[in-house]
Amino acid sequence: MTDWKDPQIRAIREIMAGMARSVDEPEPSVQELRGPMDAMGAATPPPEGCRVEAMTLGGRPAERLTPRDAVAGRVILFLHGGGYCIGSLASHRALAARLAEATHCAAVVPDYRLAPEHPFPAAVDDALAAWRDLLASGADPARAAIAGDSAGGGLTFATALAAREAGLPMPAALLAISPWADLAQTGASYAAKAQSDTMITKAGLDLFSSTYLAGTDPRHPLASPLFADLTGLPPTLIQVGGEESLLSDSAGMAQALGLAGVDVTLRIWPEMIHVWHFFAPRLTAGQAATDEAGAWLRGRLA
Repeated sequence: MTDWKDPQIRAIREIMAGMARSVDEPEPSVQELRGPMDAMGAATPPPEGCRVEAMTLGGRPAERLTPRDAVAGRVILFLHGGGYCIGSLASHRALAARLAEATHCAAVVPDYRLAPEHPFPAAVDDALAAWRDLLASGADPARAAIAGDSAGGGLTFATALAAREAGLPMPAALLAISPWADLAQTGASYAAKAQSDTMITKAGLDLFSSTYLAGTDPRHPLASPLFADLTGLPPTLIQVGGEESLLSDSAGMAQALGLAGVDVTLRIWPEMIHVWHFFAPRLTAGQAATDEAGAWLRGRLA
């Protein structure tokens, strides 16, 4: 067993190992996965003093999360993860609120449609509609960012690409946390980190990918932004854990963005697991990464 230097990540790994299914158990359906993920996220409340308001954005239910020290006019459009098949306002409320608190701004989180009920490109359509609606409501793109984790990180890039093609203003910045940007799963880390990644399995990714794509080419640029023309995208921060199966997605996106002339920062956090920010209440590195992202965003939002 690897001797992890960070005792907190070691403890979290031990908890997750005890929750893991045995190898002979069948992969659960996406419907069976939704409840536990929502319950895990909802078990952690937003930071004290954060105001949670229901709203509609782009024709979908959404929430506006406003921390106590939010600077008026700044906003993050936050797109939750979950493989395009699970995840919700409940599962990611606390994570999005902590990021908003670190950025000193409000975050709006749309409840975009999920597969299999609504396969590709429903998530992209909903996220683009949310960005369009946010602009129509008076949001200043120079004071706005799009951010997301995991599939939401890939969706962050896809939304910016769709906005570019629609002729809409770009946000001032993009933040992608552990983004899933290659649904074809071509990167070296998928095999190299298969044993050390406590959260992502090849079987699970195959289930999410096939369910979401429903026959679409996994290299479609709005499904896998790694294969897109990324010219003209805003300054981007990518954060990824050093023990993630999706590490190649982040490294590949950073390279592709750089080749396209985009201002990009890639931060690889040693020993960290997929979206370790989620565990910030019990993981110092999770809060530190959230604070890092917030400081980076504050530097780019007017």
